[in-house]
Amino acid sequence: MRKIELTKRQEQILQIVQENGPITGEHIAEQLNLTRATLRPDLAILTMAGYLDARPRVGYFYTGKSGSQLLTENLKKFYVKDYQSIPVVVNENVSVYDAICTMFLEDVGTLFVVDQNSLLVGVLSRKDLLRASIGKQELTSIPVNIIMTRMPNITMCEKEDLLIDIAQKLIDKQIDALPVVRRTDKGFEVIGRVTKTNIAKAFVALGNE
Repeated sequence: MRKIELTKRQEQILQIVQENGPITGEHIAEQLNLTRATLRPDLAILTMAGYLDARPRVGYFYTGKSGSQLLTENLKKFYVKDYQSIPVVVNENVSVYDAICTMFLEDVGTLFVVDQNSLLVGVLSRKDLLRASIGKQELTSIPVNIIMTRMPNITMCEKEDLLIDIAQKLIDKQIDALPVVRRTDKGFEVIGRVTKTNIAKAFVALGNE
């Protein structure tokens, strides 16, 4: 997130509010020998940025939050459900060859493997498929359930999880994507995916706010 560069007047407003808050916009304007209308855009910027807060009939007061604290607060407003993308799934009985074709055709780095009930049973990464391709095995005859990462060794997330927490999981596990799941009585249904690209899009959105 780009740090907000405050103008000299905005810095003066912050100092006045820190020393005298809560204080009305009219009283701030008086101290700066300006009109309330002139200050309105500056007060709006400082309030939207989180440096000031305002209460009706009370006035403006300083939140005491640093730029990094405000960034952290903004990050905690980003949820998986807002940035997840469509999952690419394959059945556990398809061949490694078919899985490789699917990965290239769908242009993804991770496939989620489901059983006949469409419940998550495994995950396939590029490394898994590459490893299986090395050697003289007949890829059309090897089912993906032989080489996939199985439950319970799959890291998952749900749509209400914070995106910042998922980013940490991707880093800790050194993986490229997580399945977004819905819990059912029989298992986990795959309803989405979160990738490093999704995380990047969220940070771009935050920076453009």
